[in-house]
Amino acid sequence: MKMTAFAKKFSEQAGINSLMDDLGKAMAGDQPMIMMGGGNPGHFSPVQERLREEFQKIGQDPEAFARLVGNYDAPQGEARFISALKDLLNETYGWGLSEENIALTNGSQAAFFMLFNLFAGTTPEGEERQILLPLAPEYLGYADAGLGANTFRSVRPKIDYVGEHTFKYRVDFDQLALDEQVGALCVSRPTNPTGNVLTDEEIDKLHKLAKDWDIPLIIDGAYGSPFPELIYTQANPIWDEQIILCLSLSKLGLPAARTGIVIAPSEVIRALSGANAILNLATGSFGPQLTENLVRSGEILTLSREQVRPWYQAKMHKAVAVLHEAFEDACPWYIHQPEGAMFLWLWFPGLPITSHELYQRLKARGVLVVSGHYFFPGMPNEDDWPHRHECLRVTYSQDDEQVAKGLRIIADEVRQAFADAAG
Repeated sequence: MKMTAFAKKFSEQAGINSLMDDLGKAMAGDQPMIMMGGGNPGHFSPVQERLREEFQKIGQDPEAFARLVGNYDAPQGEARFISALKDLLNETYGWGLSEENIALTNGSQAAFFMLFNLFAGTTPEGEERQILLPLAPEYLGYADAGLGANTFRSVRPKIDYVGEHTFKYRVDFDQLALDEQVGALCVSRPTNPTGNVLTDEEIDKLHKLAKDWDIPLIIDGAYGSPFPELIYTQANPIWDEQIILCLSLSKLGLPAARTGIVIAPSEVIRALSGANAILNLATGSFGPQLTENLVRSGEILTLSREQVRPWYQAKMHKAVAVLHEAFEDACPWYIHQPEGAMFLWLWFPGLPITSHELYQRLKARGVLVVSGHYFFPGMPNEDDWPHRHECLRVTYSQDDEQVAKGLRIIADEVRQAFADAAG
């Protein structure tokens, strides 16, 4: 059969395909695997118990159950949830939202596929547009979401050393060159994969650039504020008509519900709703209906701040302590300052093998991680920056003992790679 370039693009092995394929095979396989690769949230009992209570209420209410399973929602998404979320955000932040500023999608990945292709590609006037990522590394799921060949452009970060084995990426505004080809700026906050949280000052500068060029600043808040609030440092949420804020129910503990949330100017919401209708007919109701009462009461905020965030932050501290114990000073190693999300970003300067080869060796030892080279979308291939091949993303969201075991195996394999190279 002869298929199109569209078919070729989605048949190739993208980073996100590799990640999800590994996760699926590991879950279904017979060999024990320490799952430190994906962003699947941990199974946190207090959240699951609270969601189970809401699920039981729906199951015992014939009208609510019929609405859950028997009705299509509008392409914009479940109306009661949208209204409740609008009220919550206005009361909490004073953003002045209306229902026309919010749309739901079948997961954040679907939201970004639509958004990137709304602002990158060929304009009606025949001009080409790109998404500018002000700081790489960035989320690997972005990399193949554009239909065009050159959807992304990214910029190397500044690297600040903030401890003996700790560093932090910062936006290099001196190298952040905008031009007429830039259709939007996009950042994740906290950043997946590094756990970096862009400072309020960095966000303010990006916001000003977006206004100056009359383009949107897309902020991926899947791990951030107002929920699930996996931010361990000071960071103020922001929204106005120049910003497209993307949220999710996944990291709160509902990854299977596939509920993405987009807060944007009304013309963007109309375009997203049209794409929803064409691609999906309607968005799923399960996540919005299950969490509607939590949103309406504001409990989703207190649950995030008082239970979800402290749980993950404690897990992060345990994982970092294990790393320091396992590596000591046996070889060059750094960790990005963990400021949010559920990942540790490890950097091994001078690593004598590529991060992809290290990933393969760890996989053979029953530890599933993600090679760092996937996380630099839009960086030119000729920019042969060794740093791109010296990093790993690992998650600490799963069982603490398994995470500790996996981190010790990573340390052992990295030390061995350096020792082999030294002869």
